[in-house]
Amino acid sequence: MILEVENINCFYGLSHVVRDLSLQVDAGEIVSLLGRNGAGKTTTIQAIVGLVHPRSGKIFLMTSPITGRPPYEIYRRGVGWVPQGRRLFPDLTVAENIRLAMLNAARDRRPNGLERAYDLFPILGKRRETRAGSLSGGEQQMLAIARALVGAPRVLLLDEPTEGLSPSVIRDLMHVIADVAAQGVAVLLAEQNIRVALASASRHYILDRGEIRSITDTADPNELEGLVARHLGVAVGTNESGS
Repeated sequence: MILEVENINCFYGLSHVVRDLSLQVDAGEIVSLLGRNGAGKTTTIQAIVGLVHPRSGKIFLMTSPITGRPPYEIYRRGVGWVPQGRRLFPDLTVAENIRLAMLNAARDRRPNGLERAYDLFPILGKRRETRAGSLSGGEQQMLAIARALVGAPRVLLLDEPTEGLSPSVIRDLMHVIADVAAQGVAVLLAEQNIRVALASASRHYILDRGEIRSITDTADPNELEGLVARHLGVAVGTNESGS
């Protein structure tokens, strides 16, 4: 198992936002984390990358504990993160944003980082001297994903990657993510577009009020839609953002 989360509990002050949450993602797998706004998806991802410290429970990367480690160390150990809202440096160029990410990567994973990014997203090569703030929304998301991948991670965490994007851009991004998983990377996808998550992932964790309500690997779309509607109270055609 590449990524394993065991019974973590996360709080913001007195608010218990993630409750005894466990999940697993193996190499080459795309796993979705589905939930309504405020369900705890973003908090779960931030706990994995070290921005939120669970009050209890454990997180393992390749069987090694990473719970409570600083974010830069978790990144260097092989966890890439694409945050909600992208969080690029808008006044820096495409190439400068990628080079900054390469500085934080483990030394043995730095070579060819720029070339790897441009191979994944050729448009970024053409825009390499363009300021990130001048890119389209889709190009910015490509840059955010490329930045997360330059360190050759073992795990890729994506928080609402298709938010605000057109269907054609979403299709292109999800093709790239599928290719990344096919190379053996474990992918955890927290996604507001439930149709995208159901179409992309092989397993699904349904999260409500900080707790996992259901885990399924069914390929039956009707069963998946029924589970989502039962636990989240939304139709599959409805987009729900989450935190």
